[in-house]
Amino acid sequence: MTRMRTARRAGRLSAVGLASLALTAALAVPAQADRGGAAHTGSQSGEGAATETQGLKAGSAATGEADTGDAATQAVTAHDDWAPTATGTVGMVDVVQDGTDVRVGPIAACHVDGEASGSTPGLTVGEDGELAAYGRGETSCERSEGRAQAEVSGNRFATSVLEQYGGPKIRVRSYSASCHTTDNGSASSMWLSGVTGFSVPEEIPPNHEVLIPGETENDPPMARIVLNEFTAPEPPDGSLAMSAMRIELFPEGGPVTGDIRVGSSRCAPYGD
Repeated sequence: MTRMRTARRAGRLSAVGLASLALTAALAVPAQADRGGAAHTGSQSGEGAATETQGLKAGSAATGEADTGDAATQAVTAHDDWAPTATGTVGMVDVVQDGTDVRVGPIAACHVDGEASGSTPGLTVGEDGELAAYGRGETSCERSEGRAQAEVSGNRFATSVLEQYGGPKIRVRSYSASCHTTDNGSASSMWLSGVTGFSVPEEIPPNHEVLIPGETENDPPMARIVLNEFTAPEPPDGSLAMSAMRIELFPEGGPVTGDIRVGSSRCAPYGD
């Protein structure tokens, strides 16, 4: 049995301060075969959501909330001229390899005030795609009836850059990342399936970290992987940014440093 974990993060200001992130109830979803998908939903609003997944590993979900719990709390209100925004991208690469900057992306980006959709048949970064290989991916962004949303989906991501240092090849069969605005905040969700190269927990809370250790126990880690990466400003303004997966290469320094992102979206109820 797999479980969905929910949490929320509110876009509110209080006279007594801001409360910390609270994780709330879980609900169960059926497990599928051996190895496969995991999911998350997160919100920075007064509303919650849950996402069911079907994949090879397991499905899980989470939403994030910070609430003051004080009677003096007042919700952030929108100005009439503010319009909600949303952006999405299949991925980005921003690394330094052997002293050379390598920057690619945002890939197939969309924006409600620009390109409403994007797509890629797939692309590789680095020699023979060692830094990153993205398969087919699509994005869409739209604004309707005072709400904005972004949806991202992609297939066949891989990076083999760690193999030459004794690390694993990391693969994701399919992934998605999305967000949408609410009356006074934003909500997000993500999904991963067919992950190999590291272990994915049955439940994936926001900002779950996995360290890829060095070749020996005395070596620094080769990578820090963040699943369900969820960020929001402080004090909160109802906006959020999320990535299904972010790989930080050699976080303590090494031959390759920087970030590789897979499936990202950002939503803001009161505009950028």
